[in-house]
Amino acid sequence: MTELTRRDLLQGLAGAALAAAQPLQAAPDGVLRLLCSGPAGSIPDIVARALSEPLALALGRRVIVDNRPGAAGQLSVGALKAAPADGSTLLVAQGAIATVYPALYTHLAYDPDVDLKPVSLASEMPLALAVGPAVPSAVATLADFIAWLRGHPAAANIGSPGAGTLPHLLEAMLFSEVGVAWQHVTYSGGPPAVNDLLGGQIAALVLPEGLLRQHHATGRLRVLATSGAARSAYLPEVPTFAEQGHPGLVVKEWFAVFAPGGTPSNAVAGLAAALQTALGRPEIEAVFSKAGMTPLSCSPAALTARIGAEQRYWKPVLQAHGIRAD
Repeated sequence: MTELTRRDLLQGLAGAALAAAQPLQAAPDGVLRLLCSGPAGSIPDIVARALSEPLALALGRRVIVDNRPGAAGQLSVGALKAAPADGSTLLVAQGAIATVYPALYTHLAYDPDVDLKPVSLASEMPLALAVGPAVPSAVATLADFIAWLRGHPAAANIGSPGAGTLPHLLEAMLFSEVGVAWQHVTYSGGPPAVNDLLGGQIAALVLPEGLLRQHHATGRLRVLATSGAARSAYLPEVPTFAEQGHPGLVVKEWFAVFAPGGTPSNAVAGLAAALQTALGRPEIEAVFSKAGMTPLSCSPAALTARIGAEQRYWKPVLQAHGIRAD
């Protein structure tokens, strides 16, 4: 059975509980606080900062980005939960906070169906598995890497941007499927994980492909697989997991905007309309494409429906792979 480590779990839940217990001051009048689940340079941070100016124009309000990384997004959810439910605070975060965590964690410091008010999608992207200089250059395919891990169990240190994140779950699903023992190394976001991969401190990691593409192009890292149903337009030379014999590993990371639970529906509708306007601007597409993302917007009802569908998907998947956190 694949299980999150007790240290991972306790750190995540304790941090989220602490964040939830600390009241968040209301944003100054006329200012929208945009909480972000990742650190500077992470994909959530790219989304939040790209949105800030177009959203400010659409709303006629100043927007400030407030990074709250850690505990796989749970610290940022705790901050959102503590914020006034008046439309002055939003959260940009990975969809897993609402879709995966209810099935993954026995105890959460929040109830996603109560404490998170869906506003709109923001973007989506495939994930990618990359290896660094700790893995010999002769390892050129996913099958090569799995064979190498079997022969070098002491070097099977695999990073992710946090325990319980979608990259972590994709790793757990892959290595459970092929029967390879591995050691999960958790980071507070993608950038520090990439730094350690480049430095050879870990053998591999899974991240949104936009954080890996530049280093793959220079040869400093090697992307061995991507998680879309088809090859990525940004990395067309890299085969998918499905192409390499793993059809169940078709996963896309997506990011969305949430308001605190209890935020009035009319306020949520206005924010969703402003986000749709902001996400349609050409400068957003330009920034997102550099990170390998596709901008997406939707109504609060459509996002709610997607969350419900993915909650129903992930529960049996996690059970089938024995992935849980108690």
